[in-house]
Amino acid sequence: MKKRLLAALLCTTMAAAAFAGCGDSKEAAAPAETAPAEKEAPAETAPAENTEKAAGGDYTFEIIVKSYQSSYWQAAVTGVNQAAAELGVKVNCTGPNAETDIADQVNMLNSAINNAPDGIGLAACDQDACLDALQTAMDKGIPVVCFDSGIPKAPAGSVLSTIATDNYGAGETAADHLYAALKDKIANATAPVRIGEVNQEATSESITSRGLGFIDKFSELAAADGKTVAVIGNEYYVNNCKDKGDEASADIIIEVAVPAQTTVELCATEASVILNKQDTIGVFGSNQVAAEGILTSNGNLGVLGSDAAAGDILAAGFDAGSVIKGAIKDGTMFGAVTQSPLAMGIQTVETLNAIASGETVSDMPTEGYWYDSTNMEDASIAPNLYD
Repeated sequence: MKKRLLAALLCTTMAAAAFAGCGDSKEAAAPAETAPAEKEAPAETAPAENTEKAAGGDYTFEIIVKSYQSSYWQAAVTGVNQAAAELGVKVNCTGPNAETDIADQVNMLNSAINNAPDGIGLAACDQDACLDALQTAMDKGIPVVCFDSGIPKAPAGSVLSTIATDNYGAGETAADHLYAALKDKIANATAPVRIGEVNQEATSESITSRGLGFIDKFSELAAADGKTVAVIGNEYYVNNCKDKGDEASADIIIEVAVPAQTTVELCATEASVILNKQDTIGVFGSNQVAAEGILTSNGNLGVLGSDAAAGDILAAGFDAGSVIKGAIKDGTMFGAVTQSPLAMGIQTVETLNAIASGETVSDMPTEGYWYDSTNMEDASIAPNLYD
């Protein structure tokens, strides 16, 4: 499996294959983005019984992504296709138009269950909306593998493996690098300074965990240097971070914004509000859509850069894509954390195949990698920077 995965990660035809979609897709949206607030303990569970499994390894799997809105999910679909071709299994990929189309995704999940596949791969848009459907899948003996995002409250035994970036840890990684770059500016500030955070939503495990990981780690680093932090803005993040602090006395204000819908344009609107404030010195976008929204807002403002001492606002992003990579190369964006959606797609199909073949599986956490202009061409980073 490791050899196959390494080879796939070095594949240069990933983007073209993504637009081909999965075989026999019935509900896939048109093509258009990385795991935890609650960390799930690795689960080792025996595969569920399915009395109608296809014989001889001729399996069919339903794969449901969060959306076809970004190159992140196109890369994941590429990995699904590659693994399916190699293993000789059939896959049917579906996904809503946008990650806020939660009801649409739940309907797709129920439809997938009704198709009685040998297994389902699910990247849930909302960590609570799929609970009833997961119970139904388990009752029908259909194993489910979650990827990209976990479902902490899933009925016991309904999810046999979660393949996801340690999202909370990935958010911490972004905070580590952004704080280090801003540390001197914070230390020398004579008035409170502001750090922005743009999250595309407040429902999926992956996004919420990254956002909370960033907030908690930045606050921890600031406290170690004798600075106080207050978290304001979106209620979910304010209420679920470790310490929201007191805005009236804080040295650092972390302002969290969430748009009404998950689009680059609406994320840009939220980012503009933060970037226009005179005390803003840094900003974090917790996925590709949010990071591209920050860059879009900067098109009119021109305040981002990589030199904090010269007055630039430093922006840290998440995931890759040509827009983010280009901004990091030219110094507009300070850096970003990337995942490997291609690897997640491959591992999801391989894990479903293992379950269908009677093997026992467990959770598979994957890493997030910091990259900036100094290391994005490194052999350990470049294969993860999808377009």
